[in-house]
Formats: sequence, structure tokens, C-alpha cells
Amino acid sequence: MKSRIVHFLQKGRQSRYSVILFVVIGMLMMATAVSAATYIVQPGDTLTRIAQRFGTTVDTLVRNNNIPNPNLIHVGQQLEVPDNGSGPAPTPTPPPSGGGGGSTGTGVYIVQPGDTLSRIASRFGTTVLAIVQANNIANPNYIYVGQRLNVPGATSGGGGGSNPTPPPPAPNPNPAPTGGFALGGQTQGFGNKSVMQDARMTWVKFQHKWSSGDSPDVLLGRIQDAHNNGFKVLLSITGAQTYPSAGSIDYAGYVNFLRGVAAHGPDAIEVWNEMNIDFEWPAGEISPTSYVNNMLAPAYNAIKAANGNVMVISGALAPTGFDNGTNAWADDRYIRGMAAAGGANYMDCVGVHHNAGATSPNATSGHPAGSHYSWYFRPTMDLYYNAFGGSRPVCFTELGYLSGEGFNKLPANFSWAGGTSVNEHAQWLGEAVQLARSSGKARLVIIYNVDFTQYDENGDPQAGYAIIRPGGSCPACSQLRAAMGG
Repeated sequence: MKSRIVHFLQKGRQSRYSVILFVVIGMLMMATAVSAATYIVQPGDTLTRIAQRFGTTVDTLVRNNNIPNPNLIHVGQQLEVPDNGSGPAPTPTPPPSGGGGGSTGTGVYIVQPGDTLSRIASRFGTTVLAIVQANNIANPNYIYVGQRLNVPGATSGGGGGSNPTPPPPAPNPNPAPTGGFALGGQTQGFGNKSVMQDARMTWVKFQHKWSSGDSPDVLLGRIQDAHNNGFKVLLSITGAQTYPSAGSIDYAGYVNFLRGVAAHGPDAIEVWNEMNIDFEWPAGEISPTSYVNNMLAPAYNAIKAANGNVMVISGALAPTGFDNGTNAWADDRYIRGMAAAGGANYMDCVGVHHNAGATSPNATSGHPAGSHYSWYFRPTMDLYYNAFGGSRPVCFTELGYLSGEGFNKLPANFSWAGGTSVNEHAQWLGEAVQLARSSGKARLVIIYNVDFTQYDENGDPQAGYAIIRPGGSCPACSQLRAAMGG
């Protein structure tokens, strides 16, 4: 957020009081100059921490900067902070690249989506080693969008080398409002619109498997269809390639796709899916820092630049305790890594999956598969909410319970759901929604799923999760309706 500059314009006849007026205005402007300074929000900052650092209050920061939601500030945002001499010097606003001072042989470059040190070095006729040494970079494989790099050979006053790229726009200071709790369902169409409405669903989720070269227009019909049917729409956009190869994710292409989709007016976008396992992210490259720096942060900035009303949801992780550092990271380690990388600054809501429960959502033990928190609803919700210090609500982009009742048999990998009846399936969905709604921690729950019909006894039993059961009944509808207040 840029510092506000107040211009006083006076019209009317001249009088002897004009001089006094200008003197008073000048004194006020001088007072403003000496009583406030500019602070640049850093990764991990909150208004509470900033207020404590500068000996002021959150209310003062909110009022001075017209912040609509004190829980949402963004890396790079400029804040006016009172300068009463009691706090440390604010982070200075760096000078624009290429500005003044004559040639020094070094310029400032702002990292753009898709950049690597190799590309930057090649562009400016220098070496990766020179940039690493000039910036004390610990890991040359990890740079982030918006990072300022001193580039040897890029002059700041003209002559010699290319002109560095100007800085990208700061993150939108007015993120999508989180609003109240809402319920939705994942479906493939609106053939069961009345069932969704009966369950008090007001959102619908569609998933798109993105490939490089996709046009954002491919989702325009989905967005319009949802809105025309009276639903808000969440688009979960992940990669089309399963078990992607190393280096295969086109970050810049993906970000540009999301920018175009956002311009079409969806209500929420989920940035990728289950990036802690090699089914969705290249083996050996699984890293929460890489996800935040190379995908989430640039995607957030692009989405907000195109449409500030879109709610950005971080990609929900695969709930798992398996962790070998190459093929998978346990989701608790990964989500902590996202928080450490400043991920909260680039999301409006934390994406969560819970689709392997076989007990009441109130239970914390008794699951046939064991005691790991991911088998249980409440511990999972608490983990994701607390990972970011409660600064962001959680959004369950998949909440589902599996029942094999009405089908021949469950796949072997889903045997833990063998004792779950259709009545329990319905009851637990209602209980989970009620818990989420009353917790104050959740913004959105998407039921997985409404009406999928595919059931593979040796693979994915999607229809076993559906609230519309074989024969067309919906036992869960009354439970969900009650959980949403009737």
C-alpha cells in the first residue's frame, strides 16, 4: 500500500489570511513528515508484531493505513508507522532500479515469475556465481518473485548492460473478503442442483487439469454456468501430468493462465493440489519453499492484479505421514515449511483435504488405520489453522467420508472404510460441517462429492463418497441442512 499523500487545494478570493493558511498547512505537513515513517512488510510479519516493534497499536496502524482486514497484510506492502523515537528504524524503501548516482557497475533487478539465476545471469552478461556472491544467496536454486538482486554488470546510471526490470506491483492491499462460513459441493454439472440447494450448498467446485498452452477461456463456461445457476464457484487448478518429471512445471505459463482465469470472475481459485506427493509434483523437487516462491506468491499477485475479489486458496496437501524427502513430505512438515516461507502473505485461505475419516469428526482415536492425526477431522483442522498462527482461515476443498454400502466391495487400499455405513457417512458429514462452522477457524467446506458415479473396485471408489447414493437418495442432505442452520 502506498503512503497516502494529502493535497490541500484552496479556491476562492485571496485575503490576508492566505499566508496564515499556508503556514499552518506547511506546519501540518512537516508534523506528518516527522511523526510517521514508511515500513515495508516482511515475510512473517503481522500487524501485532509491527505494532510491538514500533511501540504503537494495531488500531493505530489499521486507522492510519485504511486497512479493511487487520488479519491480511502482504509482503512488500508499505505501511505508515508512527515514528516516536521508541522503535527501531523502519525498513527503508529501496530506491527504484536504474535511479541516479552514476555508473557503479551494479544494478538492481526485481525477480519475475519464471526467473532463475541462470536466466538472469545470461540476460545481464554475468555469471550465477557473481550474483550469488553479490547477494549472499545461500541456495542458488531458491529465489522468489519480488526479490531484489544486485546484478554485477547491470549499471544504474546508463551505459553498459541492460536496464533492470522495474519492480512488479505490490500485492493487492484489498484482498478478497473472507465473509461468513459457506458450504459447497464438488460436482461435474448441475443435474442435481436441487439436491445441492436442499443441502444448503451455495458454492460449487470444479477441478481443471492444466497443461501449458491452455487458454483461460476454457473455464469461462464453467464460471458462467455456476453463476447462472446461483452458485459461487471455486476452481481448483492443478497439473494435468501425473508423476511429472523433474523441471517440468512451467511456472510462468501456469501463473499467466491463472491471471487470465481470474479476469473471467470466479469466486475462488485453489493454487495446485497435493504438491507434497510425487503424484502431483516432481520427485526430488518437493519443497514448500519452492511452492511458495515459484508458484503461490506469483500466482497470488497475478490473480489479485486481474481481480482483487477472487479468494486465493493455497493448494490442499495430501494428508499423509509418509515422508522420505523425495517422493513425499508429511503434510505437517510441509505446512510448517509453507508458513516459514511466508506463505500466509500469499493466500486468503489455507486449503485442506480430509477424505480418509472412519470415525465421528469429534473422535481423536479409534480409526481402523491407526492414530495419525490425518485420520481424524478435528486434529487436522487444528493443525492447518495453527500452522499460520490463526492468521488465515482454513478452506476444506475436499471433505468426504467413504462408504462402500451399496457396492460390491471396497478397493484394498480403502479397506479402512469397510465398517462405515451410509447412515454414518451422512451423520459424520453433518457433524464435520457443524464443527467447522462453529469453530471460527473455517471459511468454506466443499463436500467431496455430490454425484460422481465412477466406482473402481481396484482403484478409485469415487461414487462411494457421493452424497447421492445408488438409487438416487441423499441421506446426508438433511444432516447438512441441519448443520447449516436448517
